[in-house]
Amino acid sequence: MDISAAPHTPKVILLLADQLSLDMSSLRQANKTSDLILMAEVADEASYVPHHKKKIAFLFSAMRHFAQQLEAAGWKVRYVRLDDPQNSGSLVGELDRACRDCSAGRAIVTEPGEYRLKAAFQSLAVGAGYSLTMLDDDRFLASHEEFQAWASDRKQLRMEYFYREMRRKTGLLMAGNKPEGGKWNFDAENRKPAKSDLFMPRPQRTAPDEITQEVLDLVETRFGTNFGKLTPFWYAVTRAGALEALEHFVSTALPQFGDFQDAMLEGECFLYHSVLAQYINCGLLRPLEVCRRVERAYYDGHAPLNAVEGYIRQIIGWREFVRGIYWLKMPGYTSENFFGADRPLPEFYWTADTDMACMAAAIGQTRDEAYAHHIQRLMVTGNFAMLAGVDPHEVHEWYLAVYADAYEWVEAPNVIGMSQFADGGLLGSKPYAASGNYINKMSDHCGGCRYDVKQKTGPDACPFNPLYWDFLVRNEDKLRGNARLGQVYRTWDKMAEEKKTAYLQSAAAVLAALGLENDVHHGQ
Repeated sequence: MDISAAPHTPKVILLLADQLSLDMSSLRQANKTSDLILMAEVADEASYVPHHKKKIAFLFSAMRHFAQQLEAAGWKVRYVRLDDPQNSGSLVGELDRACRDCSAGRAIVTEPGEYRLKAAFQSLAVGAGYSLTMLDDDRFLASHEEFQAWASDRKQLRMEYFYREMRRKTGLLMAGNKPEGGKWNFDAENRKPAKSDLFMPRPQRTAPDEITQEVLDLVETRFGTNFGKLTPFWYAVTRAGALEALEHFVSTALPQFGDFQDAMLEGECFLYHSVLAQYINCGLLRPLEVCRRVERAYYDGHAPLNAVEGYIRQIIGWREFVRGIYWLKMPGYTSENFFGADRPLPEFYWTADTDMACMAAAIGQTRDEAYAHHIQRLMVTGNFAMLAGVDPHEVHEWYLAVYADAYEWVEAPNVIGMSQFADGGLLGSKPYAASGNYINKMSDHCGGCRYDVKQKTGPDACPFNPLYWDFLVRNEDKLRGNARLGQVYRTWDKMAEEKKTAYLQSAAAVLAALGLENDVHHGQ
């Protein structure tokens, strides 16, 4: 948007909850002596999905601490609390109110991470009486234009090739023009199942201070019926605390992160994962500084290449890639529904009340910690929803609500594209569909489960087993031609008819028990 006001005109600089960084492009345009920094806790953002209580508390506390840091550095800060009687309830309303109250001629905001907010600010800019400038969010490596140029002449968009470009651009783990260790990707070494006798580190824990405690009381009062447990609350809420969490991860967990990043264990929520995404995504940590710190651990001999490469790939590869997909395909991407799935999300996604041990573990820790690692999200809760034919938009809104690191730009492509294959293969080459065997291989959940993972059909069979084949048969017209599923369909074709019938009947029984009527005609 054009800047029409004179350079000396007072400006309002709006900082969003996921822009808690002194490096924001909007702050770089601000003048300490004349401009006003606006931050606001608003009902619209706190309630557009039923956010986890810990997520709301984390962001409100981090915002209050950051505002305090700005004031201490000499900035003029207008901080609007949720319970302020003058609070309009929306970011657009608060920006408009601030500009009018201080007779600002200009407002500046760094581009929001969610399309709906960007559209709202663009609407405000029309006839507002002041100019609104929306700047690029240059915390990311690839601009929208760069990603569009990369994607423009490709029939399929695959992260691996984009990731290589980001490695070259940053120089991370590069030996001249070649990747360190002679390979771009060491993922084949990162799929070891964990054993319960391994030493398990814990993420850095920060005790709530007075500001955080005040926020916890507010959240319990205003959002007490929201999903999730509010306490114990141990997230860092300042940059200093987030940096401590980064150092703690590097020293205690990074060396074994690679080997066991796909593993799952009963009673172990975190294993060797960093649990830093919420800090990176809200601005307390910078993506590149995290990657360079992890890279240094490799060159210092502290962590092996497979761990370091795997971690860096998640940030400069996958994180950047899904953001590119999001802005390339919005609006409309969150409504994609390749399979035409329309079943409601089962109630146990909100309660963890299920006899499936893997689902109970993943959802239970999501409820308790606002966290689950990528395999739990993809191959447990996501896999089950896709196999059961749940409406992908409902799945998308659940993921957006329940995780502390979730913002639509990163969550939607992971769910719509990767987890649910609802974009028909734009993001992934095949659906991430799996039976109980995968979960049994990568976890110890099956040993204590009420269901038997070795049974394929019948009332005691692991529900993933019949649902896997039901999903493939239900969507045969759309998937049989997928080159990566040819062998799977050949296996189905060779099955005896009574075995096929048993699978489909068992799947119908599972769905009926969940209240998900199985009215789809198979084999169309």
